Amino acid sequence: MTIDTNDVLGSILKSLSNIDYVKPEDIPNIDLYMDQVTTFMDAALGPSKRYPDDKILTKTMINNYAKNDLLPPPVKKKYSREHMLMLVFIYYFKNVLSIADIQSLLKPITDKYFHSQGEMNLIDIYNEVFGAEKEQIEILMKDITKSYKRAGNTFGDASEEDREFLQQFSFICFLSFDVYVKKGIIEKIIDSMENKDEPGEKGKKK
Repeated sequence: MTIDTNDVLGSILKSLSNIDYVKPEDIPNIDLYMDQVTTFMDAALGPSKRYPDDKILTKTMINNYAKNDLLPPPVKKKYSREHMLMLVFIYYFKNVLSIADIQSLLKPITDKYFHSQGEMNLIDIYNEVFGAEKEQIEILMKDITKSYKRAGNTFGDASEEDREFLQQFSFICFLSFDVYVKKGIIEKIIDSMENKDEPGEKGKKK
């Protein structure tokens, strides 16, 4: 691109390399009241905010998640470590999926593994998924680098004045299309999971 490619791409890759996740051992090993939950989540996921005044989770959000069966209700107004892990899942999913899709995806998890005494519990599932984060980030960094370089080769005939904006627009389009395709794939997988659970209700949304 006409802007300093190394600076822009380096900044993007650095932000990706700094992504971390909330580890179960970082969560207090005691049940928390609502104010303690929002305070912890704001501190733990604060780096993901776009603007400083953005809210990670509010009391209203958490109450709505419980009402919509995304989150098991608290016990005596207290939230366990498993509740906190579910809130992390919800936080990431809600930026991509509808509430109905998140409910369809998470309810089987909470029904079978929330406070499970079996061979596998919610903490095991959480660690398995987020433990692969580093490898996934490395894959994303390579893909984003390719898209960025590809965008830098577009609009070669544009005036120098317009080229920078148009190449940045191309880069955003490439990333957006990637998100669009992956979102569609996720929705199709969720629909197929629902259809297996409800053989007589094919294609019907909850």
